[in-house]
Amino acid sequence: QVQLVESGGGLVQPGGSLRLSCAASGILFRFYVMGWYRQAPGKQRELVAHISSVGSTNYAEAVKGRFTISRDNAKNTVYLQMNTLKPEDTAVYYCNVYPQNSDYWGQGTQVTVSS
Repeated sequence: QVQLVESGGGLVQPGGSLRLSCAASGILFRFYVMGWYRQAPGKQRELVAHISSVGSTNYAEAVKGRFTISRDNAKNTVYLQMNTLKPEDTAVYYCNVYPQNSDYWGQGTQVTVSS
């Protein structure tokens, strides 16, 4: 059974930083492209970034230059370092494989950017 468990969210002021983690089990993690997604209130879930099995990365325009995705295949974990956060980054953040698998969604972690 696949489990993706996100953590690290919270309340942060504009301009602040957070580091999200996603621990994976039940999949051969090192072979998968992994992605971070987010869903803001009233909006569709969107892809934020993805990282290949060997570390090649791709980012949505809205986060380019501010967010960094990384992975540790030995720990079956993918990370999202978020800097210079903006109120429009407020959302529930999820990890999943890329392209997403609807059976793999976890609970997500809430990120709120507000003063």
